[in-house]
Amino acid sequence: MWTFLDLLLLVYFMLLSSYVSSTVPSPLHSSSCRLQGQFHLNGMHKAGDVVLGGLFKVHFFSVSPDMSFTSEPQETTCHGFDVLGFKYAQTMAFAVNEINRNSNLLPNVTLGYSLYDNCVNLGVGFRAALSLVSGQGEEFILQESCVGAPPVPGVVGDSSSTGSIAVSTVLGLYRVPMVSYFSTCSCLSDQQKFPSFFRTIPSDAFQVQAMIQILKRFSWTWAGLLVSDDDYGLHAARSFQADLAQSGGGCLAYLEVLPWGNDPAELRRIVDVMKTSTARVVIVFAHDSHMISLMKEVVKQNVTGRQWIASEAWTAAVVLQTPDLMPYLGGTLGIAIRRGEIPGLKDFLLRTHPDLHHNNSYENNLVNQFWEHTFQCKFAPPPAGWVESGGALCTGEEDLENVETEFLDVSNLRPEYNVYKAVYALAYAFDDMLQCVSGRGPFRGHSCATLERLEPWQLVYYLQKVNFTTPFGDQVSFDKNGDALPIYDIMNWQWLPDGRTKVQTVGAVKKSVIKGEEFTIDEDKIFWNVQSKEPPRSVCSESCPPGTRIARMKGQPECCFDCIPCSEGKISNITDATECTHCPEDFWSSPQRDHCVLKKTEFLSYHEPLGICLTTTSLLGTLICAVVLGIFIYHRSTPMVRANNSELSFLLLISLKLCFLCSLLFIGRPRLWTCQLRHAAFGISFVLCVSCILVKTMVVLAVFKASKPGGGTSLKWFGAMQQRGTVLALTSIQAAICTAWLVTSSPAPHKNTQYHNDKIVYECVVGSTIGFAVLLGYIGLLAILSFLLAFLARNLPDNFNEAKLITFSMLIFCAVWVAFVPAYVNSPGKYADAVEVFAILASSFGLLVALFGPKCYIILLRPERNTKKAIMRRGTIK
Repeated sequence: MWTFLDLLLLVYFMLLSSYVSSTVPSPLHSSSCRLQGQFHLNGMHKAGDVVLGGLFKVHFFSVSPDMSFTSEPQETTCHGFDVLGFKYAQTMAFAVNEINRNSNLLPNVTLGYSLYDNCVNLGVGFRAALSLVSGQGEEFILQESCVGAPPVPGVVGDSSSTGSIAVSTVLGLYRVPMVSYFSTCSCLSDQQKFPSFFRTIPSDAFQVQAMIQILKRFSWTWAGLLVSDDDYGLHAARSFQADLAQSGGGCLAYLEVLPWGNDPAELRRIVDVMKTSTARVVIVFAHDSHMISLMKEVVKQNVTGRQWIASEAWTAAVVLQTPDLMPYLGGTLGIAIRRGEIPGLKDFLLRTHPDLHHNNSYENNLVNQFWEHTFQCKFAPPPAGWVESGGALCTGEEDLENVETEFLDVSNLRPEYNVYKAVYALAYAFDDMLQCVSGRGPFRGHSCATLERLEPWQLVYYLQKVNFTTPFGDQVSFDKNGDALPIYDIMNWQWLPDGRTKVQTVGAVKKSVIKGEEFTIDEDKIFWNVQSKEPPRSVCSESCPPGTRIARMKGQPECCFDCIPCSEGKISNITDATECTHCPEDFWSSPQRDHCVLKKTEFLSYHEPLGICLTTTSLLGTLICAVVLGIFIYHRSTPMVRANNSELSFLLLISLKLCFLCSLLFIGRPRLWTCQLRHAAFGISFVLCVSCILVKTMVVLAVFKASKPGGGTSLKWFGAMQQRGTVLALTSIQAAICTAWLVTSSPAPHKNTQYHNDKIVYECVVGSTIGFAVLLGYIGLLAILSFLLAFLARNLPDNFNEAKLITFSMLIFCAVWVAFVPAYVNSPGKYADAVEVFAILASSFGLLVALFGPKCYIILLRPERNTKKAIMRRGTIK
């Protein structure tokens, strides 16, 4: 590998040598310059009015010569013939020939080419580039104006990103345009560093976006990334990490750099990382040579079940599509260069023929080397020992159609198509330049460029304006960064049942000016190399379902998390929610916490057992009151009814009936009118009841006092009018309290969510606690007063005395309501209403049974005691 320091030193010596060679005068001519040395490079050449340069990878390996500049020729020995690289070079030759035959493009101008083999060596590529722009003539004569067209005004190449970065850095100093067909590094889009660089292959930035689209399509959020240790891989890694984080489409489980050459220990460590990782998707930005070394270790450790995603550098690598590797690489999804069709290319390739007269010449030796590689022969004179060892001699009469070679395969033209477009881009730029009308040109003084006085930057200007359509229908133009409109095919490595391998196009991703970015993929066409034949799962943590939220794991990537159920009252209705949201006030979370449901409403209902029981008891009490009232009305002329103030008894029964009925207002959904009426009706009914009892007690005391000598005047204050007036006055006070309460701070229905989070308790708030306390206090005051008076009158004669019954009834009444207060305060929701209803019913039944039970017993069951004589006798006996 070349380090950055090596690169700088190489550029320095190259520029220095070029400067020296162009400024040291020749002793033969005072205004001429002589090259200090020449590079003997493998190449192909064709003369023309305009010669285009080309840099291609025709050999895999090289042995670099001495880097010094001497008078001796500098030879570069290259090994490992690359048939595809030679095919790319021949495609450029074909494009040049096709343009020369086209009368509509560059008429009266013949294009030539000068193509060199860079041998995948940075130093060799530099020599080739400098040879193209400075020429290979041993001597040239300076013009008086020191101007002239460069030997090569434009270069097609290089094949690698590292080579393009190095060469374009130098060519950019002189604004010599360079159009690459295979360099994808996004760094080359920087026009400040590479002002004359263009390319017909999309940038890695777009390839990265395409891969992220694939990850999103199949919900692969956990992937490993392997990159080559060069500009291509390292820049792709940086771009992938940044774009993946920005898109939120997933995380990298690991990022490893594949070493150059054979490093078994490092490859073993990388495969161990792959094997132990939970990521099932492996993305590789590397060259096929890296993959060959990696797959040897993958096979050795038997790492299966991985979904590979290939960059364009190895998607179409036939060397990896072997029966031994398909159990591991089958199902690979790859980003491939756009496939094109070039009519007539195969016929041109079939016409490839060696030069028997110059087979030892470096200038046009690539065809002969291809011939030797294809037919496994050697041209004369052969190397020593070749014939003795059984080697064949090349005759030049061999037939290409009789051998199986990928050189003639034109069914899958991808890099070749980019080479074709690069040559045409330069040709169209020249054509536009030559159509310039003098006086209307784009340069200073509205001048035009000419072939005789062409400046490289002028050709750059026209390249930036290029816009044409290929015969295959693809539009070619360059943006402000020198990048062509991006388009990729999505490929799938399919392992057929018969053992053959097929690389199938299953989608495409492209970007156009009108439609923007488009991504299409046909999942039905994809072969998945897993038993389920479905897309594999590759996640660090399974998605959090609705009802849960993501909880990040400390120290882990954001794709690794726990799923925490939403707390009560919160929901998440989407997958992988980061937060749970609160339900609205009247709603609560479902048991699954994935949606809000209307809260259950709770109140003392007529339909629940407690409500039914209390309603039945209330109606039963009302019915009993009605029956007792009927009995008393029916027996109103009997001594038992008349002896105990029948009018107050009737009024007391009516008030008890109202007490029973008012309890029904506490049952059912609270509404404004029921909340306002329930306490008012309760307060007034009970005051009416207790007032009647109080007046009855006072009447008993007055009658007893009047029976004594001198006490007759006391009865005049307790006549019928006075009794009714007292009851009315005492009840009116309670009515006034209720009115003031309702006017100032009325009770109202209220949705209470404090008792239960998942329920709405409908209740009546009292509004004014003071009003409610005064209402209860007034009832309690009358009850206590009645109890005290009845207690004082408990020993009066039985024939006049009802005080014992009143004492017992008021004792029950007071006990119930004293117990009511703490029970009411500590009972939540509907149970507070149930406690109040129970207190009403209990106290009402206590009064009814205590006051009217004994009387009904005598009236109905002991009628012989319901006589004036019997009543009087009880008093006499006593």
